[in-house]
Amino acid sequence: MTNIAILDTDTLTSGDLDFSPIEACGNVSFFDLMPQEEIVKAIGQAEVVVVNKAQITKEIMNQLPNLKYIGLFATGYNNIDCKAARERGIDVVNVPGYSTDSVAQLVFAFILSHATNIAFYNESVHKGDWISCPSFAYFPMPIEELSGKTLGIIGFGNLGKKVAKIGDAFGMNILIHSHRSYEDCPYKQVDKETLFKEADYLSINCPLNEETANIVCEDTLKLMKKNAFLINTARGGCVDSKALKKALDEEWISGAGVDVLVYEPMAADEPLFTAKNCMITPHIGWASIEARTRLIQKVADNINAWKEGNPINVVN
Repeated sequence: MTNIAILDTDTLTSGDLDFSPIEACGNVSFFDLMPQEEIVKAIGQAEVVVVNKAQITKEIMNQLPNLKYIGLFATGYNNIDCKAARERGIDVVNVPGYSTDSVAQLVFAFILSHATNIAFYNESVHKGDWISCPSFAYFPMPIEELSGKTLGIIGFGNLGKKVAKIGDAFGMNILIHSHRSYEDCPYKQVDKETLFKEADYLSINCPLNEETANIVCEDTLKLMKKNAFLINTARGGCVDSKALKKALDEEWISGAGVDVLVYEPMAADEPLFTAKNCMITPHIGWASIEARTRLIQKVADNINAWKEGNPINVVN
């Protein structure tokens, strides 16, 4: 029977998930978050390990001669040394697409919150401002329609496509910027500079790599419209936080919605913590019960496919 170590279990569930699909894959041991130096001991003799954010480095792999498979409870895999895994013949397997609907929903939660100022109006009404207003018409904060606005999207994978489709349904003009050209893309594809210059709303939906690291920086932020709103549900490293704070505080752009940061949980000195007009959520885009349930099943499917000699979703 295959020995399987599951790390970071407490990052996946608060007791609301059924892990039986994974438990059926072999002899499974579950571990919560742990210090980096305890990972080797936890994995032990297991042939399979599945992690969420734990770092599986070359040094760790070198101490685990039985390890043949590194799975992820995630689409991103920048916490795995894929080169070292490839050299050792270890398959690295991710789960693409499980949270597409949930993350796209959060993108538009940020967009709609900004467009309608709904948080302000809810708080204002509960403070009694509407009660004391002489007229039914009370709208001290601006409200705008999405129809006719330009939505710029960085990345055109599963998530970028979903965000574009929703924006299209709202009547937004869609611009796409990606590292490659898509022949079947129904939307206008533009270079990076054009995207930053023309977007009223700019959503980052790309992987973190050498091309996208700090793609939002002082230079690109200076290209943006004063009324523009930035959304990052991708990876914190796609944004230079200090540059974004400067842009927000000095009102180069009108606001931002951020679900991901370079350091998670958020560091006490995170620049965006004190930035003006910046909504921050604690990396919840993937965390709907539906997405997490789907994730458990897809992780089990990945392990079973690998055991049967037909591995899927191998990224290295």
